[in-house]
Amino acid sequence: MSREALIRAGVALLSEKGYSATGLDEVLRIAGVPKGSFYHYFASKDVFGAELVDAYATYFARKLDRWLLDESTAPLQRIRNFVADARVGMARYEFRRGCVVGNLGQEMSALPELFRDRLHGVLLDWQTRTERCLRDAQSAGEIAADADCTALAAFFWIGWEGAVLRAKLERSPEPLDLFANLFLANLAR
Repeated sequence: MSREALIRAGVALLSEKGYSATGLDEVLRIAGVPKGSFYHYFASKDVFGAELVDAYATYFARKLDRWLLDESTAPLQRIRNFVADARVGMARYEFRRGCVVGNLGQEMSALPELFRDRLHGVLLDWQTRTERCLRDAQSAGEIAADADCTALAAFFWIGWEGAVLRAKLERSPEPLDLFANLFLANLAR
């Protein structure tokens, strides 16, 4: 239970503060775990951080699948539903929390190199899931048959991560709405 509490506390803090500004003492305090126990579960803060990325990636992949694989909904509506859910999630924390992967990506120059491939892999996974949904949209005639779904999925995540950063900065959903609305409007046939 203590290991899971450390991971939950760590992910929450990374979503709000990033890696460099998150201290182990704060994680331990929030998780209610004694300091000595931390090193029983994790060899170092860097190993802990890498596990937090993996935990967040697993959580977020499930969230994406919940929305993007919902075959009872038209494919582009699935993307709208994901955006609406993300908007509600950010508002719940008054836009103080953002994306762990985006936060860490901004800190890459100060992070151990082992994070680079891990973060890039997570983004590529999200792109693949989004590309699948866009291909469904293509098959349904919602977007052009010759649309480059691979490039569109990459574009979505490049823009979405910027919108999340801006929403966190402004403490407002407007950047999320602006990006999503323009992205989807430009897909329409």
